[in-house]
Amino acid sequence: MSRRSFLLLIAAASVMAFGIAAAIIALRVRDRAPVETAVPGQIRIGPEVSIGGPFSLTDQNGKRVTDADFRGRYMLLYFGYTYCPDVCPTELNTMALALDQLGIRVRIVPVFITIDPERDTPEQLKSYLASFGSDFVGLTGSADEIAQVAKEYRVYYKKAEGEGSDYLMDHTSLIYLVGPDGKLTALFRTGTSPEDLAQGIKGAFTGAEKAQK
Repeated sequence: MSRRSFLLLIAAASVMAFGIAAAIIALRVRDRAPVETAVPGQIRIGPEVSIGGPFSLTDQNGKRVTDADFRGRYMLLYFGYTYCPDVCPTELNTMALALDQLGIRVRIVPVFITIDPERDTPEQLKSYLASFGSDFVGLTGSADEIAQVAKEYRVYYKKAEGEGSDYLMDHTSLIYLVGPDGKLTALFRTGTSPEDLAQGIKGAFTGAEKAQK
């Protein structure tokens, strides 16, 4: 088997692994709170679900950033890594297209947290995220800091087989919508279209506005 074929095989296995992990998270959410599927790929959840929490990481400009820095705005969050061959760039592009359709970027911040801090330095994140939009925030940190934030968001990740710095990562692939209060508002599965993601975000905004009245 050629090296390229081997890496493609590992990539396929990775997709299956984090797809299973995403399904497990979805089931856990469903067990804890009523779930309403508003659009294809969306899991809307209630405030009783405990996913998410505090973090202190480093952004693509080398600045320390905490979860409190996003208060007052929605955060559209994805966990992945810059060397991901397919799923991560696809999901980040979906986020960018959805935000373009909404035209309300001032109210929502797209955030990418790496699960591969060994390779994803601030400089690497800055170069990578430039392709998706200047408003994307990339976050990295020490191995312990990434492990902690991944635990808060119930993100599974593990280094797959590879040689030296040429390796793939297995990881959960979900898009998280976090509200201005820091609480999780909705989850979107891998493969959600930009149109459905935009509709799901818009629905979350509408629901929040109704709840405030």
